[in-house]
Amino acid sequence: MASSPETCKKPHAVLVPFPTQGHLNPFLKLAKLLHHTGFHITYVNTEFNHTRLLNSKGSSVLENLPDFCFETIPDGLPPSDSDATQSVPALCESTRKHSLVPFRELLAKLNNSSVVPPVTCVIADGVMAFTLEAALEINVPYVMFWTFGVCGFLSLKLCADLTDRGITPFKDSSYLTDGSLETVVDWVPDLKNFRFKNVASFIPTTNPNDYMLVFIKGEIEAISRASAIILYTFDALERDLLDTLSPLFPPIYAIGPLQPLVDQISAKTAVSSMDFSLWRADDECMEWLSSKEQNSVIYVNFGSIAVLTQTQIQELALGLAESKKNFLWILRPDLIKGNSGILPPDFTAETKDRGLILSWCRQEKVLNHPSIGGFLTHCGWNSVIEGITAGVPFLCLPQVSDQPANCWSICSEWEIGLEISKDFKKEEVGAAVRELLDGENGREMKRRAMDWKKQAAEATSSPHGSSSVSLERLVKEVLRK
Repeated sequence: MASSPETCKKPHAVLVPFPTQGHLNPFLKLAKLLHHTGFHITYVNTEFNHTRLLNSKGSSVLENLPDFCFETIPDGLPPSDSDATQSVPALCESTRKHSLVPFRELLAKLNNSSVVPPVTCVIADGVMAFTLEAALEINVPYVMFWTFGVCGFLSLKLCADLTDRGITPFKDSSYLTDGSLETVVDWVPDLKNFRFKNVASFIPTTNPNDYMLVFIKGEIEAISRASAIILYTFDALERDLLDTLSPLFPPIYAIGPLQPLVDQISAKTAVSSMDFSLWRADDECMEWLSSKEQNSVIYVNFGSIAVLTQTQIQELALGLAESKKNFLWILRPDLIKGNSGILPPDFTAETKDRGLILSWCRQEKVLNHPSIGGFLTHCGWNSVIEGITAGVPFLCLPQVSDQPANCWSICSEWEIGLEISKDFKKEEVGAAVRELLDGENGREMKRRAMDWKKQAAEATSSPHGSSSVSLERLVKEVLRK
């Protein structure tokens, strides 16, 4: 079927997220916003994730969407458990090696189609830089969307800096005990008391062939060839660091949080209401939350990638029990390392009146419920920006990637959270939950969190908000250029 003259005239954005849940969601939101401004959208999933989405949502959700199409490319990995997140290092290595040729072929197919308009821009994940070559070959603007805050993005650049300076990989394991990780990063203005331990989790290694250090260095170096960068934040939240980074890179557009911008799309179409989740969400929690008092529930969720040991799960459970507070705990099916993630004896019986455990939920909906008083999180950036948007303070237990840097921002810069130690015991968890929900320090954090909620709303609630303006500028200055 040939496309209509109107369709042929539309700008055509191809979006390529990194294939994990935390990257799919912000890319989908950006795609909705661009679609609303008149773009034809091609959203590119890996074959593996597309199958998971079909299993979670059903094929009808992804079909017959006007000017919004889904395409797939292989990730190069062997088949794996369809209910589990793939290894991130393996995805980084495999997509870089195997996905460029299929992506190049996809762009050629789109440009030779009689159904969709020619591709006019490519927006790819910051850690999918293999797409750059294909975009440059067809001479269209290439935008890197880093689904990180400024500090998290900077922490990846610092990984490359530390490699260039010969500091990482460390020479031997003494770095764990000799204070090396307490060294202050003193070459970046506006990072106060930011230490090596706050840099992305990839640096604590002695392996001279550590692939993730090599990978990150390559992705950072590719930035200079991009037309522009999108960072998933808003000006007021990280203004000083934005000012520090801006001279070092192509034009940076701070656009976030995205959901409030999506909520302003007037026509609630199949595209605007589309939801991506690789797991089926359970909405039973909303009624349960409504039965609890305001600010009385601690919400516990470690995102889509983090894996905890059985010991950590048990100490966490015992801490929640000891806190005597209400909790909603998301225990993802593949959260537990190993086969025996059994909760402590009597845990369910002891907490049945004040605890609810589910495998997945609609997190933004949960965080905005008035009964939620705090968020125990791995500090993934989606969780951070969603918690800020909802005005919820944090308990931080960072795991991988940019999460140590995000934790630093939460606890040291914005003072809206408390960090839990890596070797936590139940007593620490219980005390932290009580302090966040009932303590004087917790009340101050809640007050500050509500102030950030207000500033996030100001950035997105009108055409003059900083993120609204950044989105409009991105479209005019880069994507429609």
